[in-house]
Amino acid sequence: MARFAHIADVHLGGWKQQPMQDLNFQAFKKTIDICINSKLDFVLIAGDLFDSAYPPIEILKETFSEFRRLKEANIPCFLIAGSHDYSVSGKTFLDVLEKAGFCKNVTDFEIIEKQRFPSPKNSDVSKEKDTIILNPTLYGGMAIYGYPGKKSGLEIDDLRRIKLNDAPGMFKIFMLHTTIDKAKGTLPIDSLETDLIPKADYYALGHLHIDFQYQNFVYPGPIFPNNFQELEDLKAGSFYIVDTESDNSLRKVELKVKEVENVKIEIKNTVSATEKIINEMNSRELEDKVILLRISGELENGRISDIKFQKIEEFVKEKGAYFLLRNTHELKSVEGEMELEIEDTENVEEETIKSYSDKNPSDFNKLIPQIINALSIEKQEDEKSEVFINRLMESTKRILNF
Repeated sequence: MARFAHIADVHLGGWKQQPMQDLNFQAFKKTIDICINSKLDFVLIAGDLFDSAYPPIEILKETFSEFRRLKEANIPCFLIAGSHDYSVSGKTFLDVLEKAGFCKNVTDFEIIEKQRFPSPKNSDVSKEKDTIILNPTLYGGMAIYGYPGKKSGLEIDDLRRIKLNDAPGMFKIFMLHTTIDKAKGTLPIDSLETDLIPKADYYALGHLHIDFQYQNFVYPGPIFPNNFQELEDLKAGSFYIVDTESDNSLRKVELKVKEVENVKIEIKNTVSATEKIINEMNSRELEDKVILLRISGELENGRISDIKFQKIEEFVKEKGAYFLLRNTHELKSVEGEMELEIEDTENVEEETIKSYSDKNPSDFNKLIPQIINALSIEKQEDEKSEVFINRLMESTKRILNF
């Protein structure tokens, strides 16, 4: 019936270092090249095309150029907003892309009267909630549905009361930017129960930066790793090409734009640390590679600031390296403190919760993500402060069973 690309978590403009931002865009450009050369029927982007709702003008100019190439190749693009490019006001630069005729945002829904929905924790309990009916975007025998991701997983409660406006006889694609229960692993975060999701032929997921498949639920991974840890784990980005008529319907496309070299060093003395690191670097082939320098250990003397990182950077540059990224999360100073570098801006909340839970085990920890979600709800337009505060308190009390 159709061949299409499933792309997610592009995060254009996400890296603060310009050389890494350039690699991110190269991976996106390579993706567009492959889509055009493969003569696909259409492209799906399941959220977080941009790293923010209002990206810099230079990012926009380059992005528009790539979407223009797709349009000139007569390949439509359908997308939804993710937790990064979503705006509570509903106004983002995705709208500008759509107005220019480069893509179609498939988020189209209506809210109808209250109905009873089962509680995700206990199927014998039900609550009255508004139903959200998703309308499809129809294209070439496909019915494409979508719902945006939101900050702190606030879309999950919405998705628990979603229904699809049926499109009989069509291949149904449901685009979501969220965390499903089968993919969250041990993360202590709220997730969407797969058995509560309306039936579709293919679920184009985004948000989790993993290559993951469960039945017809698919996360393609990011187009380019978005932080130090992801570069270590993934090495490169990826997306999927889906062929609805093939027995082997999914083909993973890897997007290697630069080789990654992992350098792990354990140190105890900062006086000799710089020389030790440079000697290790000198033994490696670094030409045109992204160097990931992870330093660990408990210092017996000296301070982390004694390490001459500028000298190390100059050395790897002379060796022809493309760029050096360093991580000192696991390096402890004499005082027992840890130097923190927040690399994973996408999942910093999840990382913090997990770290706290590991060090302070308690049944209460399971409630932390729900409480954060409850306290993250937005004040509605024209809603009085007193009403908003009461709404926050009631939501929190329900979680704590007060």
